[in-house]
Amino acid sequence: MVELDGAVGVGGGGGQAPAPAPHPRLWRLVDERCDPRALETDYVRRFHQHEPREHQCSSAVAKHIKAPVHLVWSLVRRFDQPQLFKPFVSRCEMKGNIEIGSVREVNVKSGLPATRSTERLELLDDNEHILSVRFVGGDHRLQNYSSILTVHPEVIDGRPGTLVIESFVVDVPDGNTKDETCYFVEALLKCNLKSLAEVSENRVTRDQTEPLDR
Repeated sequence: MVELDGAVGVGGGGGQAPAPAPHPRLWRLVDERCDPRALETDYVRRFHQHEPREHQCSSAVAKHIKAPVHLVWSLVRRFDQPQLFKPFVSRCEMKGNIEIGSVREVNVKSGLPATRSTERLELLDDNEHILSVRFVGGDHRLQNYSSILTVHPEVIDGRPGTLVIESFVVDVPDGNTKDETCYFVEALLKCNLKSLAEVSENRVTRDQTEPLDR
């Protein structure tokens, strides 16, 4: 985990990192590597713009996947089918096409302190590979939750790989601290990204072993 002072900053691709907030806040990038590269923290600054208020917390989680970007993105962008890789989703309903403003109704598996969530697609950029989602309803405690997920090409063991970064901002529930709230959400995101890696890497293995049609 690397910790940096300042609001989680992001703009579009290739822009300069934004200036620190007037009142710096602590945010962190949780990465499976002990020492995340400067490039990873730069991605967070450039693409993951959150401005947490005093009663909110914000964090980012990174995952390195041994699968090419196009394959990983093909799963991530399916706003209508989060159950493709999210292990806590049992069912999802969405009407119409996948577009900004689309709303999905998600049913959550038993064992979590929630049963349903209503979520709106805020941004879907197939060029920059950015997905942003906001929770607008449900029986969970994640009030005013908003997330940004980006995927970036990298090389892992000499093969095409993908770096996935997911950040969020959310209200801190009454009776909880910012650290407790961050750790809870980070644990959920890490489970999702671990599953995304498994699904993506399994598809790579399957594609490599399937015989060609003759």
